[in-house]
Amino acid sequence: MISDMEEFVKNQLVYGLKYLPYNLIKSYFIPRSSAETKALRKRGFLCGVCHPNETFDLLREGEIEWVRFDVPFPLTPDGEEKPEYTAFKARCKSYADRGFSVMAVTPFPDAFLANGIDPRKPAGEREVRRVAQFLADDLQGFVGGFQISNEMGLPKFTLPLTLDEAARFIGVQAEAMYPRRGEILIGYNSGGPEAKLHALMRPYLKYCDYVGVDIYLGCFDGLPGTMGMFAAVMRCLWSMTGKPVILQEFGYISGGAPKTKKQRKAILRSYGIEKETDARPIMEDFVSRLPQTFQFFLKHDAQNDPARYFDLLFRSDYRQHFYREMSRFTRIPGYPHTPEGQAKFYNDLIGRIYKLPFAAGMMVYCWADAEVCGYCGQADCPVETRWGLTDCGGNPKPSFYAVKRRFGGIRKDNAALREDK
Repeated sequence: MISDMEEFVKNQLVYGLKYLPYNLIKSYFIPRSSAETKALRKRGFLCGVCHPNETFDLLREGEIEWVRFDVPFPLTPDGEEKPEYTAFKARCKSYADRGFSVMAVTPFPDAFLANGIDPRKPAGEREVRRVAQFLADDLQGFVGGFQISNEMGLPKFTLPLTLDEAARFIGVQAEAMYPRRGEILIGYNSGGPEAKLHALMRPYLKYCDYVGVDIYLGCFDGLPGTMGMFAAVMRCLWSMTGKPVILQEFGYISGGAPKTKKQRKAILRSYGIEKETDARPIMEDFVSRLPQTFQFFLKHDAQNDPARYFDLLFRSDYRQHFYREMSRFTRIPGYPHTPEGQAKFYNDLIGRIYKLPFAAGMMVYCWADAEVCGYCGQADCPVETRWGLTDCGGNPKPSFYAVKRRFGGIRKDNAALREDK
C-alpha cells in the first residue's frame, strides 16, 4: 500500500514533469507583466523579513518594510479570543504603529485539527471559512496582508490532508477573505514550484492578489542549485497562474560543513550503533533516543508508521539534521556557507529578482540566528540555526548590510512610484 509520503513524492514528480517544463518555455512567449502586477508594484515592492524580533530601530536601519510571522489559532470553542491571539494582535499593532506592514500567516491544518476542527469534513470546512473571515475582519488595520497557511504540499505542513484537500483548505479561506481584498493583500505560498497545488488552486486564484513561493537552493541535503533557478521557478508560477509572484521565503545558511567519516561514526556510536543499518531492526527504540523535537517531526512525516522511520531518517533531509552537517554537494557554486557567502548571495539575488517584471516582493528568511534547531532540537545543527541577518546576540552579520543596501535602493524606487501616483 502506498503511503501518504510516497503519494506526495509521486505527485511532485508526475505533476512537475507535466506542468513545469511547458510553463517555463511558455513564460518566454507571454507578457511578462500584467495590469494587476503593475498596480501591486506601484503600491510598493515588498521588502520584508520573516520572524523578526522587536528590534525596531535595527529593522528600520536594515530598510525592512514588511515583517512576516504566524497567527496563532484565534478562538476557543465558545468563540472567545485565545490569550495568545490577543497577544499576537497587540504585537501586530506594535509593528503597525511604527510604520511596518505585517504579513500574517494563517493557522496550519494541524492547528485546526488540534482545536477539534477537521477541514476535510463539511462542518469543519464551515469553521475554517468562519475563522478566515474573523481574521480578515478582526485584523483590519493591524496587518497588511495574509499568507493563507504555509507550504501546502510539503508533508510536515500538509498531512494528514491530501493536496486536493489542501487546495480546498486554502481556497475557502481566500474566498472568505475576498470582501477585504484591496484593504489587505491575500495570497498563499508553496515550498518550491509544487505544480499540482497550483493547478488545483486555479478556481481560487480570482480571490488572490499574489502567489507566493519559498525557494531554498543549496541549503538542504544534496540539493544544489544555481542563482538562475530562482527566477526559473518564479517564471513557472507566473506562467501557470498569471498572478504577481512574491518570493515569500528565501535565504542562505551562513555556517556548516561536511562531517568526516570519523565524526559521523562518533555520532552513530553516541546512539549505540556502529553503522546506519544497525538501526533498522530497532527503529522504534532508536527513534526514542533522538531529541524530543526530532522525534515529533520524524513521526509526523512518517505518520507514526515505524516502517517509514529508517528511510526518512537516513535517506531524506533528516539525515542532514542527524549528522548536523552541510554536505559538500549542498551549496550554490560560488556561495560558500559562510557569513561572507551569505552576504554575497543576498547582494546578487535580490537584484536579480527585483528585475523580474512579474515579481511583486520578497521576504528574507530570516531576521536572527537561532540557538537551537527548530526541527531536531540540537544547538550544533546548522540547518535551522544560521539563517539570520543578525546573530543570536542581535549583532548584524555581513548579510544585514547586503540586504540593507539592496532593499534601500528598492524602497527609493517605491517612494518615487508613489509620488508619481
